[in-house]
Amino acid sequence: MPMKPLAGVFLALACVLGISSTGCVFELAYGDPDLGVKTTSWILALAAPGTVGTLLFAIRLNKPA
Repeated sequence: MPMKPLAGVFLALACVLGISSTGCVFELAYGDPDLGVKTTSWILALAAPGTVGTLLFAIRLNKPA
């Protein structure tokens, strides 16, 4: 089954958000984030649920009717 283009866009967004979440976790774990603790924490707080949401939305978009 081929992927719908809009589902591919949301899947790509989920990948980018997942990578940024992982980076934020490592930045915070090692103590001195480049962007500061507050900014890195905000990015993590927005990107982590965004990853799950966009992934589930991409899956839902690509399901057959």
